[in-house]
Amino acid sequence: MKTHFELNKVTKKLPKHLHKFIVKQPYEEYTSQNQAVWRYVMKMNVDYLSKVAHKSYLKGLEKTGISIENIPHMEGMNRILKEIGWAAVSVDGFIPPNAFMEFQAYNVLVIASDMRTINHIAYTPAPDIIHEAAGHAPIIANPEYAEYLRRFGEIGSKAISSAKDYEMYEAIRLLSILKEDPNSSEKEIEDAQEKVEWLQNNMGELSEMAQIRNLHWWTVEYGLIGTLEKPKIYGAGLLSSIGESAWCMQKEVQKLPYSIDAATINFDITKPQPQLFVTPDFAYLSLVLDEFANTMALRTGGLNGVKKLINSENLGTVELSTGIQISGVFTKVIQYKNNKVAYLQTTGPTALANRDKELIGHGITTHASGFGSPVGKLKGINLPIEDMSPRDLRAYGIYEGEFMTLEFESGVVVKGKAITGTRDLRGKILIISLDECTVTYKDEILFQPEWGIYDMAIGKEVISVYAGSADVDSFADTSKVSDVKTHKISYSDSEKELYSLYDEVKLIRTRNLASEEKITAIFNQLKAKFANDWLLLLELCELAQKNNFSIQTTILKNLNQLKCNKSYTKLIENGLNLYLN
Repeated sequence: MKTHFELNKVTKKLPKHLHKFIVKQPYEEYTSQNQAVWRYVMKMNVDYLSKVAHKSYLKGLEKTGISIENIPHMEGMNRILKEIGWAAVSVDGFIPPNAFMEFQAYNVLVIASDMRTINHIAYTPAPDIIHEAAGHAPIIANPEYAEYLRRFGEIGSKAISSAKDYEMYEAIRLLSILKEDPNSSEKEIEDAQEKVEWLQNNMGELSEMAQIRNLHWWTVEYGLIGTLEKPKIYGAGLLSSIGESAWCMQKEVQKLPYSIDAATINFDITKPQPQLFVTPDFAYLSLVLDEFANTMALRTGGLNGVKKLINSENLGTVELSTGIQISGVFTKVIQYKNNKVAYLQTTGPTALANRDKELIGHGITTHASGFGSPVGKLKGINLPIEDMSPRDLRAYGIYEGEFMTLEFESGVVVKGKAITGTRDLRGKILIISLDECTVTYKDEILFQPEWGIYDMAIGKEVISVYAGSADVDSFADTSKVSDVKTHKISYSDSEKELYSLYDEVKLIRTRNLASEEKITAIFNQLKAKFANDWLLLLELCELAQKNNFSIQTTILKNLNQLKCNKSYTKLIENGLNLYLN
């Protein structure tokens, strides 16, 4: 199978509909300044996080092959990650939540391929390779956490969204792209920010997906572990932000014990978090996840689950008590006493499956225009159809070649000639197919003979409802790639000239080619043309100090002058403490 990304024993298991989100890592587009930003952030992180991060972090960096010196190549990461049963793929910024979760369910980390600019060195609202590779990857080396992440993806990918969730995803994606692009206008950013804030205030009742995204944020992204008094960091958003990793430890940030209540606490990706949640250990994360899963339609089924799916306006699956799974866009449900489901209806392509495998002859070509079926028991008969033996079926007039009338407790009436039935391996009847069939509910006609063969799904109740298709191969395209692409930054001739100086300094450092003459020449160019570039100045200072060059004093003087700019003060101070020790 030919793909546009590297296949290994993990990624080859990914369903085809996820392939469209994967992009080639644009490694050649990373500038030498990007590489220096990576090095700065990683040096800061390793130094500081060795004191405040969970013990798995430093071990994980080594295990996952993440270097301090260079932005990682995806292929290199994959060769190492597969040893712990995981893989990584490159994507363009934020992808839809359901797709993101589904990747996790297959033990695949999605890594946003872009790299933050120097202007957002401490924190970026956009997902980037520092956040994904240096934040997420190290902690999955911990087996307990890795299993939580996989299980989270498995459950999260089944969470039902609201119709507004996708609009919110697109709004957040656009805002993060604009904020990271130095060429964006203030007006563009303000308009995008206003839209996100408006949506946040007008989402209505939180959907399952919105709630599980909250749980993901307060654990996988911004989680703390240990005690409330002395927590450690494990969340990728904190591990990848030199600003927030320090801020989160301050008393101003409220520390709360992690619980299912976190599902109702929304977050703002553009601001530091006012509170964080602390889990006692990684095992407890799985307990809360399971507690939340028990509230989802995935496990509760029923009328409320079907209504959630209808309101989502998205592809989803309803599973009946026999195990038959109906996947499509549900548009109608008829209910009767005690909130029971009487009839289900999809519109458009629909597939039928059992145990997540499409039933032969019941794919989207057979059910291209939709599917409808009664649910429940027959009136006056305690024995559900699904439990009837061939003798029972004969006794109640359900027999091949015979015309029959089936009246359900709900009031749905099915009249037609039985053609055949489909059973599973355990003998449960899944489908009864009828010809010359009419289905009615009171005065409403639900199916009529001229529409063709009527395939009636069998089941006394709805036991599970979830997002997506039962068989991942039933639908060719189950989620949409955003039309809004991450902006490719165009660089001026002046910026390109600056990056060539970064290249020179990296070459000098990696090949031990330092000389006072070279360092002085680059310093003079920097001072003359790029007086505000503090990061390259810091790298020059590091080389001068390491080689005991006299130019170090002059470089230090310039760095101290730049510290007067409040935007650089903390960044330069931190750099000097680390680079010169």
